[in-house]
Amino acid sequence: MPISSIRDLNLRGKKVLVRCDFNVPLAGGRITDTSRVDASLDTIRHILSQGGGAILCSHLGRPKERVPELSLKPVSEYLGQVLGEKVALAPDCIGDVTLRMSNSLPMGHALLLENLRFHREEEANDSDFAHELARGKDVYVNDAFGTAHRAHASTVGVTRFLSERAAGFLMMRELDALRMLTVNPEHPYVAILGGAKVSDKINVIKNLLTKVDAILVGGAMAYTFLKAQGIAVGKSRVEEDKLDVAHEILALAASKNVRLLLPVDHVFAEGPEAGTSAQTGTQIPDDKMGLDIGPQTTHQFIAELSGAKTVVWNGPLGFFEMPAFASGTMAVGAALAESGAKSVIGGGDTAAAVAGHDWAKRFTHISTGGGATLEYLEGLELPGVKALER
Repeated sequence: MPISSIRDLNLRGKKVLVRCDFNVPLAGGRITDTSRVDASLDTIRHILSQGGGAILCSHLGRPKERVPELSLKPVSEYLGQVLGEKVALAPDCIGDVTLRMSNSLPMGHALLLENLRFHREEEANDSDFAHELARGKDVYVNDAFGTAHRAHASTVGVTRFLSERAAGFLMMRELDALRMLTVNPEHPYVAILGGAKVSDKINVIKNLLTKVDAILVGGAMAYTFLKAQGIAVGKSRVEEDKLDVAHEILALAASKNVRLLLPVDHVFAEGPEAGTSAQTGTQIPDDKMGLDIGPQTTHQFIAELSGAKTVVWNGPLGFFEMPAFASGTMAVGAALAESGAKSVIGGGDTAAAVAGHDWAKRFTHISTGGGATLEYLEGLELPGVKALER
């Protein structure tokens, strides 16, 4: 069933509960990366310009109770700066004081509720907690794609009490980008998969094998596939209990005529911290571990991308946090950005890896959702999206 966009709603004179993803990194009480807040500014500004009152809610971190260092105060301060007016922080996300602040909020202004996960009832999708969140609100807007795969009180439960509901602009952008990958995608269609574990992406790979023309595998997960083929990988990270699965995926790719490219050379060292002693070669010594794709592999991957029309990329191709092991990820990323393909970059580590590079602005879409993106690519239904259906 279809879902409404915030653009479809009449918001004038209405109190709008907005689920945002303000789960931002903090250091010394300051936000170190504001991109998740910035991603929802279009939605917030739209509500205010349409004469609605925006009551914003989000989680931050994984607290099980009230933890001062995980207060959303830094977010309220930053919102005040970018919106050009004070955005008050309620003392809690529920309760009489918070309700009075919500009720007295002038139209055209915003209020931020305190961290949802200060209450265990949020993750438990507790009905009473959801009812309290919804109390005094007229409309619900979900703009937190990064939490859409969680059936929590603020993503699912509140929709039982607010019949007028819609997706925010960020949520709509995310869903449009992912539909481009799954509904009649343009071919050639290439998937780039990296990261640490095969186990995190088994079902993603199996689902993509029904859609793509090629899969390029890098990161630590590549070494499980290589070992499954009987190739020595030194002391590289391998999921020994997933060797059979890796072998099954290789056979499945062959049966579907999907090219599955694995690294043919590597950048290796004794460990991630040993960047100064990094070496390159086609064989990894027994006392070394692979930490990045090598130059031959990088060249092959870039060649595979050169004619692609659609590309999805989830997971860095090496231990990019260390410059000595970032070359493969950066070279492939830059080539993809210049390729002209429709490109969707999965959230989490992949987004972090490309952040700050001018060429990253040329990607079609950089997702704000890590787990939500993966579950969508698995073909799973996202509870936070399902709950918005009319």
